[in-house]
Amino acid sequence: MLIGKQRAYLRSLANDMQPIFQIGKNGIEDSFLKQVRDALEARELIKIKVLENSGFTAREASDFICKEIKCEGVQAIGSKIVLYKRSSKKPKIEIPRKFKNQ
Repeated sequence: MLIGKQRAYLRSLANDMQPIFQIGKNGIEDSFLKQVRDALEARELIKIKVLENSGFTAREASDFICKEIKCEGVQAIGSKIVLYKRSSKKPKIEIPRKFKNQ
């Protein structure tokens, strides 16, 4: 579970990222979840765009994906979501454990 400042740190890393997936009219299928799982293993932090015809809000899509693949929802704003999952093989992102004033 991420604390607020860790979540803010990850949001800052995702700020300049472009979405690598789109959730469209097909919704969230098993094949899509596998692709997201693989991308999270490789990148640890990804951004996804939720299209209007998907039937999901950004928050609903984020909650569903996080529940299915056990990742962390960093941000769901507008039509974009940011997800994080630490790589089991080769972690790349070092999240600060302690922050000042904690």
